[in-house]
Amino acid sequence: MVAERVDAPWLPPGGRALVVRGGRAPAPMCLVRLLLRRDDRVFCVPRDGAGKLDLPTRAVAVGDPGGASTLAELVAVVTGAPREAHYVGAVRNVVDVGASDYPWPAPLANFGVWSVGGAPVVRGDWVGVDAATSLLRDRHWFPLLHGSASATP
Repeated sequence: MVAERVDAPWLPPGGRALVVRGGRAPAPMCLVRLLLRRDDRVFCVPRDGAGKLDLPTRAVAVGDPGGASTLAELVAVVTGAPREAHYVGAVRNVVDVGASDYPWPAPLANFGVWSVGGAPVVRGDWVGVDAATSLLRDRHWFPLLHGSASATP
């Protein structure tokens, strides 16, 4: 575990968000994210029509609890070809009691990040990932890019 956020504001009361690096991709996987890295930059696309940049992301399809098929589709779309993706880690929401406005499974919901080689064939931007200055530093997955363990309030 590289980071933990207790009582994360995006979770129901008492929920925790854990950022876990490495291991095997857990289920249920809710979103898959693709990490293409070039030195100190990562490839990003606008998310959810809001214009905020994020890693290419896709919601996991029903019937694909580990996200493997959804990930393969995302890799092919973003890089233009099937490629081997390597699991980096996940943000794991731990929610003992769900809420009507919480759309993910309880008690566990995982949001995975995989790295892949190659160049993107879709439009996007290369964004710096310096821990102090990156415009991505508020993304839940961001601690996966940096080595030191930390806990946030």
